[in-house]
Amino acid sequence: MLKSKQGFITKIHLIISVLIVVPVAFIYGFNPSSQFNIYLGTIDEQNFFKAVMGLYLGFSVLWVLGIFRTNYLKFALVTNTIFMLALATGRLLSIVIDGTPTFAYVFGILGEFILGFYGLWVLNYVYPKTSSSN
Repeated sequence: MLKSKQGFITKIHLIISVLIVVPVAFIYGFNPSSQFNIYLGTIDEQNFFKAVMGLYLGFSVLWVLGIFRTNYLKFALVTNTIFMLALATGRLLSIVIDGTPTFAYVFGILGEFILGFYGLWVLNYVYPKTSSSN
């Protein structure tokens, strides 16, 4: 998994992402009001959040594959980078249009930007060196 410093640098943000995204997926899917200022009132809203849970869990499976299997690593890196930067961009748009959300979401946008930009750095500067040595 992380056999070297290079492996650690290449995969650490995937591990962090899985450790955060999986629990958040279950919270969104089953009890968002326990951690966030979200109160679902309709079956459509519940359905939407279960679908988001499914997306989060599906991407997490892909990132775990990238952590443990070299042939999935680049795909995991690319999807994680897009996932994090897309979430952060959407949240930033919401802050501009809708106002400032609760602390959890403000903290989340910072984490998503950090993980997303770290992913870009890995793809541009670390992964090419790693993949050329295989």
